[in-house]
Amino acid sequence: MSRESEADSAGEDALPGTLPESLRAELVAFRRDMHMHPELGNQEFRTTAAIKERLEKAGLKPRVLSSGTGLICDIGDWTDGVPVLAMRADIDALPIPDTKTECSYRSTVPDRAHACGHDVHTTVVLGAGLVLADLHRQGRLPRPVRLIFQPAEEVLPGGAAEAIEDGALEGVGRIIAVHCDPRVDAGLIGLREGAITSACDRLEIALDGPGGHTARPHLTTDLVTAAARVVTDVPALVGRRVDTRAGLAVTWGRIDCGHAPNVIPQHAELSGTVRCLDIEAWRQAPDLVVAAIDEVANLHRAKSEINYVRGVPPVVNEPGVTALLRDAMLARHGEASVEGTEQSLGGEDFSWYLERVPGAMARLGVRTPGERTVRDLHQGDFDADELSIKVGVELFTAAALLDAATRVN
Repeated sequence: MSRESEADSAGEDALPGTLPESLRAELVAFRRDMHMHPELGNQEFRTTAAIKERLEKAGLKPRVLSSGTGLICDIGDWTDGVPVLAMRADIDALPIPDTKTECSYRSTVPDRAHACGHDVHTTVVLGAGLVLADLHRQGRLPRPVRLIFQPAEEVLPGGAAEAIEDGALEGVGRIIAVHCDPRVDAGLIGLREGAITSACDRLEIALDGPGGHTARPHLTTDLVTAAARVVTDVPALVGRRVDTRAGLAVTWGRIDCGHAPNVIPQHAELSGTVRCLDIEAWRQAPDLVVAAIDEVANLHRAKSEINYVRGVPPVVNEPGVTALLRDAMLARHGEASVEGTEQSLGGEDFSWYLERVPGAMARLGVRTPGERTVRDLHQGDFDADELSIKVGVELFTAAALLDAATRVN
């Protein structure tokens, strides 16, 4: 039996809404086209148009967000006072080159790639919407569903806040999402109650001094040393000023300092991220981090200018919605299709929806079973086993049907 047949063998007929083979082939083609044409946050015009065209072809009436990218689409007949289930996808790509060498659908846009799997997320929600629209035409969709195709997830503080302001959550009682996980085999999902991601903020620092000759560092501010001490000492200081169980971590991604080996520069720039497992520690993080930077900079007589950009809180999976995703996956693919997962230090703006309504995110397995090479997220060679599209679609359609059957409001 093939791995695809194994994924289909348990519970396929327990619920309507499985993915027809003809539509599956179309969705794979849609995902590959999107993979070849990645667009950065708030620039997803081609992607938005492609989603809109396919939904309209199915007889639906999507609404483009006021920013011009991203869209919302309702399926089914609304009943006043009855909250609906929403399914969210993020549609933007990353500003990194696609480094896959043997791939017919690699990115055609220089320094742009769907290296986080948003093309898969989008295709899953689109496919679920098309299957549910067909069920609605047959009179077999008991409760309406909302599709949310959100722009700019990779742009702090994330496009979710803008989508919410544009009415994405009006009438919504629960919301679900998936995120690709290259550590999990295709055909499986990972679930966790409570926090599944971490808070993530961005940190930008400018250090300044009078500059001088490397022969006389004692007569000026040794800015290179000051920058180096900020890099090493600030994470250590912060780590001693908060409960270590909070997982508060300052990690640097860029340092720019100096131009010549015998010149002490006048200006240095550093940028990085602040990540935190605990939401209470996240609320304290700006004051703690800024105070630590100022202390280290002052010790080395450097003037510091700090831009602390608030990002996103952790994604906290609500137990009831987590159970809904588990039940949906078990109904489709059986007991072996769900595994536990750890809280990651990655950030996700899906958390902003969960500040308003209960919801949950599942980790969608995209690793080909038996593959030894793990293509991590945010790397140019990332790719996904496309069995994950079928699994995600059928997870979401089952969740929609089970939600309607088990929820009284």
